[in-house]
Amino acid sequence: MTTTNSTPDPTSTSAPLARLAMITLDATETEPLARFWSEVLGWPIAHLTEEYAMLTGPSHALGIGTIPDHQRPSWPDRGAKQFHFDLAVEDLEAVAERCVQLGAERVEEQPGETWIVLRDPAGHPFCLTDAANWG
Repeated sequence: MTTTNSTPDPTSTSAPLARLAMITLDATETEPLARFWSEVLGWPIAHLTEEYAMLTGPSHALGIGTIPDHQRPSWPDRGAKQFHFDLAVEDLEAVAERCVQLGAERVEEQPGETWIVLRDPAGHPFCLTDAANWG
């Protein structure tokens, strides 16, 4: 007879050790970035002050914290960008145009035909990708 240990094994790869609750972006101002991402993701702004904003999504949240000397990440310098979002969309050009209307900017160097790289109003790069490629 084999007994099962009811205590989770922290070295096991079958069960997660943590759940992603929120990603937080740095910015010089919270409101423009909160409004931008609220429109892009369709998530409501749950909290908004000059120092901090939070959007609530279906399973986690997006935070925005004020850093007065925030420096925009560079693109495509892979060493300085830190991270970026990949967003699956149905119509690359239509969504890219809408993001630009909301305050994003399209970067000059693009990685190919199935991705469009933009910067949010605080300069964080993010990619739009064809949703069909993600199953």
